[in-house]
Amino acid sequence: MKPLKPFSYFDPQDLPTVSKLLIEQGEGAHLLAGGTDLLVRMKKGEISPSTLINLKRVQGLNGIERKPEKALTIGALTPISALVQSSLIQSESPVLAQAARLLGSPSIRNLATLGGNIGRASPASDMAPALMVLTARILVEGPGGKRELPLEAIFAGPGKTNLKPGEVMASFRVPKMPPLSAATYLKLGRREGMDLALVGVAVFLKLDEKGETTEARVALASVAPIPVRARKAEEELLSGPMTEDRVRRAALAAVSDSCPLSDMRASASYRKEMTRVLASRAIEEVRQMARGGIVH
Repeated sequence: MKPLKPFSYFDPQDLPTVSKLLIEQGEGAHLLAGGTDLLVRMKKGEISPSTLINLKRVQGLNGIERKPEKALTIGALTPISALVQSSLIQSESPVLAQAARLLGSPSIRNLATLGGNIGRASPASDMAPALMVLTARILVEGPGGKRELPLEAIFAGPGKTNLKPGEVMASFRVPKMPPLSAATYLKLGRREGMDLALVGVAVFLKLDEKGETTEARVALASVAPIPVRARKAEEELLSGPMTEDRVRRAALAAVSDSCPLSDMRASASYRKEMTRVLASRAIEEVRQMARGGIVH
């Protein structure tokens, strides 16, 4: 560990002040949420922020709720552990609890936040694929007011987002899953639950009363510069009856939607093969879960 370089520290209590500070302090300003990634990188000397802006006292950024006729709302500062424990998440969007359970250790989940996980814009984010297949949206606030965008539109590149200067993620909106639908997130890591994903695959399917697929979404982690939707796989899943051959072709299509790199953790060829394997397993698992709601 290297000695920390001096930095300015601010402890605002509302988002307008946060936005103002971000603009005034410039590119060297970093937001502090859970700190599980930021503080470690600072101690390693990988980054040296000139300013830290603590979000923990900002009102309205923590919590999980669903108002009548509204999407499920998750505050950006909500701890990952809260997603695991929430009965609302478990009953309405269980894939989010599933993905959260696979993120790090219990101590990390207690500190890490949903906004921090997404805001880091890591290709290996565990939460991003699950949110993407549920068509989650992000509410951001900044100098220009509030705006909402699809979660997948937030990623500009590894470690980079499409937030405008002074903008902050405030909450996530997750639509209620319709009847005869299901989703899952499968992750391959070197150590179960303790490692970044070597490959992550999320799948959502909605069926009709005859068991035919009417909606399909597939999202991938750790196999591209950013978390990505596997559009070719989705098209294949919607192109006809869900036969074994269609599952096989959809899994291969997911591979073609990926562009992994080789690194010290895994080769590109291994990641592609595991994308195929996990996609096939996830599709079959979700199909069986969704079919469980069909009355025969």
